[in-house]
Parts: sequence; structure tokens; C-alpha cells
Amino acid sequence: MKNKRTIQILAMITLIFAGLSACASQQSNITPEAAALTASPSIQPAPYLIQPGDQLDIKFFYNPEINETVTVRPDGKISLQLVDEVQAAGLKPSQLDDELTKKYSQELKKPMITVIVRSFGGQRIFVGGEVNRQGLITIAGNMTPLQAVLKAGGFKETSNPESAIIIRKGTDNRPVPIAMNLTDVMQGKSGNADFLLQADDIVYVPKSAIAKANKFVNQYIEDLLLFRGVSLGFSYEVHGDND
Repeated sequence: MKNKRTIQILAMITLIFAGLSACASQQSNITPEAAALTASPSIQPAPYLIQPGDQLDIKFFYNPEINETVTVRPDGKISLQLVDEVQAAGLKPSQLDDELTKKYSQELKKPMITVIVRSFGGQRIFVGGEVNRQGLITIAGNMTPLQAVLKAGGFKETSNPESAIIIRKGTDNRPVPIAMNLTDVMQGKSGNADFLLQADDIVYVPKSAIAKANKFVNQYIEDLLLFRGVSLGFSYEVHGDND
């Protein structure tokens, strides 16, 4: 009976290892939008869109007495003299400039307005998965996925940098997965080495196939089978998630 059970377990282990190998060799499904992002050898940063928490200078060339410095509220709006509330978040500074010029043209004779982003309040990304310090990171200038991982403490030994994924908001706020081989980036082989992150991007580094296999061995063989006194007739090394 024990021999039969041992054969079944060995067969199950073989299937799982085969499945992990297939997953590791299989490329991620990429949407056309993501393919367009990764195809370019040099990706230019997207135009900056105003975010909640940004501090804006609103300057009037002919009417400096009503110049203002305002902070974009959590609802994305700003409050200004004469025109009350105006939607700012989600607009480029030049678009907000045009919108304010239209509104103030009803109150002023010749409004000439400049919008300047004084400080950035919403420029954060999340780095997760097999990195040493998961969490939110503030983007300082231009930041690549590899730089974000290094700022998060670098890769764990259990990581699979070749299968990293960046998740970005696409049209209609739908998530767009972008495959990123960070091993190639580190070796200077990848054309997307200068891929620049945007606010709200998620950088995810998955476990390696070996790490998944070790976790299986630890959970299902050592904890379950050996506890019941089943001997598989071979030795192995078990590595925990933190090894």
C-alpha cells in the first residue's frame, strides 16, 4: 500500500515540475497596447498629467494681483478667485492653461495665464513580488523598472527577473500588462532598458520555477508526507522563502 502511494506521489511531483518548466519557458500574453509599448527601442516619457496633491502656480501676466499657488484636492479640483472650482487632475498643464483662459476671459479683458507645476504630490509606483522591500516608491525624475527594483532593496534569490511584469493603466483605466526581461536589461541586451515608469505603475517580480518547486516540496512532502512516515527513497534540500 505504501509503495503504491509512493509511486503516486512521485508521479505527481514529476507532473508539477514539468508544469513549472513549461510555465517558465512560456512567454506572457501581451495585449496590442502593451506590444506597442515594448516594441520601441527607446520609449519617450509620456506627457505629464496633473495629479491630486500637486502644487500649482497660476500666474497672470497682465493681472499679477490675482496670482495664486494652489494644491490639487483629492477630488482632482482646484479653487480659484472669480471662477470657483476647476477640474485640474488628468490634464496636462497646457490643457489647464487653455481651460483657465476660457473661464477668465468672461471676467478679465485680456487674460494671459501660465500654469506651472511647483511640486509633485502623486508620483508614486508600487514594487511587489520577489523584492526585498515591497511597497510604494516615489518617482524621482525618470525611473526605469530596474531602478525601481534596486530602490526596493533588489531581487530576492527566489526571484525570476526574466518574467517581470509592469502593470499600467491603459484606456478606460483598464490594466495593461507589459512583459519585461530585467535579466536582459541588467546585461544591456534589451531594447527596453530605458523604459520609463509612470505614476501608478506596478512593477511585479514573480518567483522562479525552482522557488515554486521548493515551496511545494516544503509544504507537501516535508510537512505532510514525512510527517505521516512516508519515505520517498531520495534526499533533497528544502529552501524556505527567505533562504
